[in-house]
Amino acid sequence: MCTAATYKTKNFYFGRTLDYEFSYGDEITVTPRNYAFDFRHTSACTSHYAIIGMAHIVGNYPLYYDAINEKGLGMAGLNFVGNAVYAKPVSGKENIAQFEFIPYILGKCANINEAKSLLASINLTDTPFSEKLPTAQLHWIIADENGCITVESMADGLHIYDNPVGVLTNNPPFETQMFMLNNYMSLSPKQPQNAFANGLALNSYSRGMGALGLPGDLSSASRFARVAFTKMNSISADSENESVSQFFHILGSVDQQRGCCEVSEGKYEITIYTSCCNTTKGIYYYTTYNNHQISAVDMRKENLDSTELMRYPLIEEQQINFQN
Repeated sequence: MCTAATYKTKNFYFGRTLDYEFSYGDEITVTPRNYAFDFRHTSACTSHYAIIGMAHIVGNYPLYYDAINEKGLGMAGLNFVGNAVYAKPVSGKENIAQFEFIPYILGKCANINEAKSLLASINLTDTPFSEKLPTAQLHWIIADENGCITVESMADGLHIYDNPVGVLTNNPPFETQMFMLNNYMSLSPKQPQNAFANGLALNSYSRGMGALGLPGDLSSASRFARVAFTKMNSISADSENESVSQFFHILGSVDQQRGCCEVSEGKYEITIYTSCCNTTKGIYYYTTYNNHQISAVDMRKENLDSTELMRYPLIEEQQINFQN
């Protein structure tokens, strides 16, 4: 499945893993300010904030998995299978198809408060992009340096939750994920103190025993707890290189290796890519399953007043730096 996280040093970072058994052919895509988004149920948007993110391009339309805009707002959609339910178009609301949700929010909102306000008027619809690309069952994390929310469209309506940990995985729903963190309240990066019983001499025999009980399996609930613990106890210096490196280490705690999660006969879920966006500077960093060298695309080096998409295929072949 997938894991998303936020991180703050001098700048604000936003990113995710995309875990699946195959790729649709993803590209780093810059959508400039004057690219025209023709929305299905509401008026076209011909002028908006510039966006950079990972997308599958179909008919010159960017289907974004995760992205940031030029103002520093980030958004990612993660699988929410079995719980995601979308509505039919209704009058009196901005009817936004599920696949339009990321560009609609990032194109119009400069920060998390504007996103919250806009969400109050949105009706998220089940309109598919095409017959070959049916509506994906997703929920979303939206964040900037001042706040983070989770958005879930379910059978009983659209839910918007404050997200104090800045983490999202998949099922169960976000409120349940947060409640389950109560199971791990005794965990600590420090060595444990013996509280087992009076008069019984017990000793720490290894480093890291303060985190005994932190789940290590690949389920979405376990990944939520593991990344929340890792991210919220993570420490790095403020430089760009150290911040980016630390962010990849945080999401590396839930990296999925081929062979460990079989989804059908002979097919295995892997971490297809991991992203890290400096939302302050507009830089999209990434690694892929076969290439752990960090690559980057800087949106501010593009003509952001253009009308045409800028596309960068992923560098997937392993890059190794021989030192002799």
